[in-house]
Amino acid sequence: MVGGAPEHVATLTAALDVLTGPGGHLHTGPVGSGHYVKMVHNGIEYGLMQAYAEGFELLTASRFGPELDLTAICDLWNHGSVVRSWLLELARDAFAADPKLENLEGYVDDSGEGRWTVAEAVECAVSAPVITLSLFERFASRQKNAFQDRVLAALRNQFGGHAVKRKGPHDA
Repeated sequence: MVGGAPEHVATLTAALDVLTGPGGHLHTGPVGSGHYVKMVHNGIEYGLMQAYAEGFELLTASRFGPELDLTAICDLWNHGSVVRSWLLELARDAFAADPKLENLEGYVDDSGEGRWTVAEAVECAVSAPVITLSLFERFASRQKNAFQDRVLAALRNQFGGHAVKRKGPHDA
């Protein structure tokens, strides 16, 4: 994803072929367009990763969860399935190393591209709910016992008498 004047990009083609392989790069247009295309690429990546995460969460939470081999499912899905991808290969490798991902914290950082993509969607008045929600899910992963969730619980309890979970003396 390279932006710039055609004559300048042409001088880089041989080096880019070595780095990426033929077909692994594209002159996208004027200066800045390469970075822009990469930003949108990474926003899409946020959504794809979120969809995989939600799908695997559903699999493990289901009545079949304890019996399901997520590594084998990843392998299966990568053989002709519409959801096959390099990300799924990476998921397979992660499940093979730690089937329940017990050695990880559920904290997901962001490096900025998702934020920039969402801001650009707002600026262009383009609906991008999947990318936006995937960014917000990353934010949610960083909070334990978030204040907003406690507000929601309190409101539901106040207006409808819905049960709430209270901290015990050992949770203070």
